[in-house]
Amino acid sequence: MCGIVGIYLKTKKYEKYLGKFLSGMLDGMATRGPDSAGFAVYTKENKNNFKYSICLNGIKEINFKKKISKFIKKTKITIYADHVILETNEKPSKIIELLKKEIPEVSLVGYGKSINIFKQTGNPKDVVKKFKLSSFSGTHGIGHTRMATESAITTEGSHPYSTSEDECLVHNGSLSNHNNVRRSLIKDGQNFNSENDTEVAAGYISNQISKGEGLEKTLKNSLKDLDGFYTFIAGTKDGFALLRDEIACKPAVVAETKDYVAVASEFQAMAHLPNVNSAKIFEPKPGVVYHW
Repeated sequence: MCGIVGIYLKTKKYEKYLGKFLSGMLDGMATRGPDSAGFAVYTKENKNNFKYSICLNGIKEINFKKKISKFIKKTKITIYADHVILETNEKPSKIIELLKKEIPEVSLVGYGKSINIFKQTGNPKDVVKKFKLSSFSGTHGIGHTRMATESAITTEGSHPYSTSEDECLVHNGSLSNHNNVRRSLIKDGQNFNSENDTEVAAGYISNQISKGEGLEKTLKNSLKDLDGFYTFIAGTKDGFALLRDEIACKPAVVAETKDYVAVASEFQAMAHLPNVNSAKIFEPKPGVVYHW
């Protein structure tokens, strides 16, 4: 049992409150996933620079700065607890290889021109406070609270999973054929950093999109290619999509107003949102992709 949440803002008036809204939603899902938590916040796209979300894994910020400055001169580094956001005009292919070869102690948890990802073990309420999520602004965000089942309680085992530029995935459920899918994707050039089944689903989505499939078509394809029980929220720089498998034993509820669309495993996670009592509230249908 895990908790997933997402909120997409239709209007600009609530953008400065995005982190506050998402923070309350994750707090509301803490009982569904007490082991770890994470979130992705999307901001306006910066066309000049990429942002790399990095977990330092015990390395001091000053030491990270010294190491990275040996290879990249123009950078902006912002510290968030044990994570940093590295901003540079250097492209992902260079930065990913650089981190792997020169600073292998750190973990790259996401990258793109609009995405910021943070995740850590511990009670979700503590994780939310640790990264000061309530202070974030943005256009949309998704989050996850985890109850570990098939892999260890680690930062690497936490959601969201990001396997390509400005893409991420949170998942409630389990995949029964993830090992076979992982082997197939590795042969096709996809890389993985954990044994978690959700990372396989994220890699599957990235792989399909890289071949020209749209997000909605990719999620429809997943109904035949991914076996198991799942509710997915898949994020991109433009918004997010929601899918429940065709058996739909994993819960989800949607609340939509003229200002936002919110998704959560349980309604209680959305009870604090403005005007939610007058929202259109519905349970997403099995096997149907909803995209905002």
